[in-house]
Amino acid sequence: MKIKVLKDILGANEQLAANNRELLDSNKVFAVNIMASPGAGKTSVVLQTIRALKDKVRIGVIEGDIASSIDAETVAKEGIPVVQINTGGECHLEANQLENALNNLPLADIDLLLIENVGNLVCPAEFNLGEHRKVLIASVPEGDDKPFKYPLMFNTVDALILNKIDLLPYVKFNVNTFTKTVQNINSKVEIFKVSCTTGEGIQAWAKWLNAQMKQR
Repeated sequence: MKIKVLKDILGANEQLAANNRELLDSNKVFAVNIMASPGAGKTSVVLQTIRALKDKVRIGVIEGDIASSIDAETVAKEGIPVVQINTGGECHLEANQLENALNNLPLADIDLLLIENVGNLVCPAEFNLGEHRKVLIASVPEGDDKPFKYPLMFNTVDALILNKIDLLPYVKFNVNTFTKTVQNINSKVEIFKVSCTTGEGIQAWAKWLNAQMKQR
């Protein structure tokens, strides 16, 4: 019975996700679902992405958190439209929540929509939002064993950002082992080594993202 209920929930979510995709496509908005564990640097990557691309494309942001609007307030200082979603305890965003957020954004004035999901490496992998690309942010302080522990998340994404590489001299983290493990799980994933502190790797990531928009 529990399996049947889960299928019903995911089935309803998929239908709403399809509606979201249709709305995004009709407004020519390219949406990216950004997922990570808490503290991996999602908001920092969002800010760096905005600064790298805001002169080339019109950007909007949806911030997903269990509570508070701290991240949305930080992003709003960049002068772009942003909507906050508070899940009230849920560990992921769902398509119905994104639908409400889309209705509160000026989609006609947005080319690229960055969706910062709730910090979690399990639940967000299960729920499609209607996005065009899925991106995972991992960080050096988390350790290089995360692909072994959360293979579904690493398998579902189109791109992986390894953040905080400026900390490599101070943290036990084997980049080669991490990269090979990820590629064994997901052979098509694009991997970007990034530091939001120094700016290293940001341009390569932004160039890829911009190219994905143009290919679409």
